[in-house]
Amino acid sequence: MKDTERRILLGRVTGAFGVRGEAKLESWTEPRTSIFRYQPWILRSPSGQETEMTGARGRDSGKHLVATLPCVTDRDVVEAMRGTEIYVPRSALPPPRPDEYYWVDLEGLQVQTVEGVSLGRVSHLFSTGSNDVMSVVGDRERLVPFVQPDFVKSVDFDADLIVVDWDPEF
Repeated sequence: MKDTERRILLGRVTGAFGVRGEAKLESWTEPRTSIFRYQPWILRSPSGQETEMTGARGRDSGKHLVATLPCVTDRDVVEAMRGTEIYVPRSALPPPRPDEYYWVDLEGLQVQTVEGVSLGRVSHLFSTGSNDVMSVVGDRERLVPFVQPDFVKSVDFDADLIVVDWDPEF
């Protein structure tokens, strides 16, 4: 994998939970409680200040993830953290299984058709519920379903390239 020291955004503090200084979190891991497995956390406040933290613990309360953060025992401190983003180093994530990819590893790769027509680079990916979609930006934006092997024929990190079976006019 390239750029193993890249930071990955895994979640965000959304507010306080209770009166003992626990935090409500939004997590983008699957399952969402996996956010606690990946540490250290790099907390980035809305103002841009960064702090590294290890030892966060938590639970799923149904509607929210609830976290106990080391050295935080005051609700007001947690409320001041609202909007703080939770990052981890890319190297903290386990290697993906064969034919599985972390979205962040696909971002920035060149995309070309099986005929060799360049479509641009992967800007970002998103989920539609039924499948993931790549936003490929070149002369214009194209939304290409990340469905293997129907549309995505190959992913080659060494060549910095994704080959797709996609009509460049679409």
